[in-house]
Amino acid sequence: MKSILIIGLGRFGRHMAQKFMENGHEVLAIDFKEERADDAVGDIQQILIGDATEERFMSGIGVDNFDLAVIAIGENFQTVLEITVLLKDLGCKYIVARATRDVHKKLLLRNGADYVVYAEREVAERLAIKFGADNIFDFIELTPEIGIYEVAVPARWIGKNIIDLAIRTRYHVSVVATKRDNKVFPLPQPTYVFTGEESIMVMGSEGDVMKLV
Repeated sequence: MKSILIIGLGRFGRHMAQKFMENGHEVLAIDFKEERADDAVGDIQQILIGDATEERFMSGIGVDNFDLAVIAIGENFQTVLEITVLLKDLGCKYIVARATRDVHKKLLLRNGADYVVYAEREVAERLAIKFGADNIFDFIELTPEIGIYEVAVPARWIGKNIIDLAIRTRYHVSVVATKRDNKVFPLPQPTYVFTGEESIMVMGSEGDVMKLV
């Protein structure tokens, strides 16, 4: 179990807090708007109302005791930057910040953020890939270059196994799992024979996956 600090109870912050709690983690949420805090009371047990840019307030919380701090504010970059610097100064172990522009990401990383998320852009890109390409069912970005894609088994693969197809050499992707009847089976054996009734999770670049499907 991790101890997690969520700063900002807009939709993004609230959903993150709920998901962390579902996974068994301890969450403390902060928002300076009383009405937003009141709206979240039924979903999040520990909420404080206060200004996360105020050093005295944040110091009193003991941010250095949290395993992770998420700055879920998206509408005011200056505020996000101030909070990032303050958290770093107070000894926060790991900081995740939210950004909407590339230049903001660079500034946040230079000033203490360990990871920067583009909430809206990442969702938009994932949906564009999922619904814009035939035979791609889902997508998870690992880096800007590499992702994991759930795709239909190519017709030319049916009845053949991973070794025979020389998938890594020929297609420059790796099959990391198969999926059938909503069940995922990780790391198939090299002798696994594709039936066409399953989907597969492949890891690789977008270009290589698009060529595959």
